[in-house]
Amino acid sequence: MSITITPAADFHVHLRQDALMRLVTPTVRQGGASIAYVMPNLTPPITTTEMALNYKKELQAIEPNVEFMMTLYLTADLTVEEVKKAAATGVSGIKVYPAGVTTNSSAGVSTYEPFYPIFAAMEQANMVLNLHGEVPPSPTNSVLTAEHDFLPTLIDLAKRFPKLRIVLEHCTTKDAIETVKKCGPNVAGSITAHHLHITIDSWADNPFCYCKPVAKTPEDRAALIEAAVSGDPKFFLGSDSAPHPREKKSGAARTAAGVFTQSRLLSYVAEIFDRRGKMDKFEDFVSNFGRKFYQVEGLGVGAEKVKLTKKPVKVESEVRDGELVVVPFMATEELQWDIEWVKA
Repeated sequence: MSITITPAADFHVHLRQDALMRLVTPTVRQGGASIAYVMPNLTPPITTTEMALNYKKELQAIEPNVEFMMTLYLTADLTVEEVKKAAATGVSGIKVYPAGVTTNSSAGVSTYEPFYPIFAAMEQANMVLNLHGEVPPSPTNSVLTAEHDFLPTLIDLAKRFPKLRIVLEHCTTKDAIETVKKCGPNVAGSITAHHLHITIDSWADNPFCYCKPVAKTPEDRAALIEAAVSGDPKFFLGSDSAPHPREKKSGAARTAAGVFTQSRLLSYVAEIFDRRGKMDKFEDFVSNFGRKFYQVEGLGVGAEKVKLTKKPVKVESEVRDGELVVVPFMATEELQWDIEWVKA
């Protein structure tokens, strides 16, 4: 059995910098995607148009066959003028990180009202607001409640800025799915490959399943799967593939948050759709719905397609360049769908 689809569009990708960037950027295409929507949480973060465009040039030099869509990191220093400049030069969105919740988020936000003029400018410029949907750490919340506690903020922003396209990134809870559904057409939700597979028990004893936001309960996972396979255009693929060197995931004083799925991305997702008997909905979720929401329906669509064939494929134990090693999700395990690029 095989299916041939439009190349995937991955609307949440971490490609890092320096040697790690050079190692993982080629795996975007390896995993079946022709679009990578690139996160800006580098060191220092991507906060200006010039920085975003320079980063894009670096990525294009490594992998010219992928379309890289760029974002800015929301900080208190971002101005309305910079938003207009970014939009005019092709930067697609602005990412909001709550302060202290995940990798390189120390420059993130703790309250949203000061940024209302920025959001209004984004609305006017037709940019996308990408929300890491958790509240900052506090004595009254935990990693299991931070997404739920953020949802009133999403509802408020969607009402205040009804023409601003908003993505609740990497949904992990049933409540998040239901909230996205209830919001207007300006709100969508991205879903990762790994959150379709794992629950809290997965990362409790396996650092290579630990990410932010963390995977939650089996009931939450079931809601994510149902949203992904439903054919609802409000939900689409955003892998949140987040590589770290092996020594930062295992054996470190603090485990780095992030799961690396890029190199086998479509195989991971196909596994879930196939189990549910929903392969007829697969292309919409991984290729079409995201492109439509981001208004880039012709981007990354050219002379090639991606063919998925149902045959066993073993996930590599590591992705390596010399001493730099990244361990992929489900390393050494067997998946049931392999991919290849073919002529359209």
